[in-house]
Amino acid sequence: MKNASLTLKSFAQVASVVLMAASLSSCSKHSTPNMTYMPDMAFSPALKAQEEGSMRVPVKGTVPRNFKSYAYFQKGIDVAGQELKNPAPFNKVNLLRGQVVFNSYCKACHGEDGQGGGTIVPKFQRPPSLHSDKIRNYTDGQIFHVMTVGQNIMPSYAAQVSENDRWAVVNYIRVLQRSQAPTEQDLKSAAAQN
Repeated sequence: MKNASLTLKSFAQVASVVLMAASLSSCSKHSTPNMTYMPDMAFSPALKAQEEGSMRVPVKGTVPRNFKSYAYFQKGIDVAGQELKNPAPFNKVNLLRGQVVFNSYCKACHGEDGQGGGTIVPKFQRPPSLHSDKIRNYTDGQIFHVMTVGQNIMPSYAAQVSENDRWAVVNYIRVLQRSQAPTEQDLKSAAAQN
């Protein structure tokens, strides 16, 4: 009886060693499968973002959602200045929205006050002051056109800033201009409020 339990114990030990060896040997990479299921998924090429070949070209004729074409792209700034009128009311809500968008997208180059002394100026060319006579004399449509298509080294912001927000920024630029050079009417209004 004692011999039988000893044999059973040694058999269990041998069986556990064999089982452990078999399980460890299955972890090694010693064979290749005869067939690979979904080879495109198993061997997909690794591409870095925006690397040549990684960006898909849209199908010809497709239009992004909520896309609105800009009719003045080819017509130019003068035609846009004559035909485009600012639909955004000159009110507190639009001015505050214009300030938020200006501070997010325009301040880095044009500076907080619009003088052209933004944080990137030491590294890049200084943009024109929004208080210059040239830009002061721009119509709202011309300023909107520059934000939409870009000008000189300024890129287009049409993809980053919605149409309504661009009009709100135009209103905010007008407030910045008036803060640096108020009109007679602005001074009379300020005096009447005090």
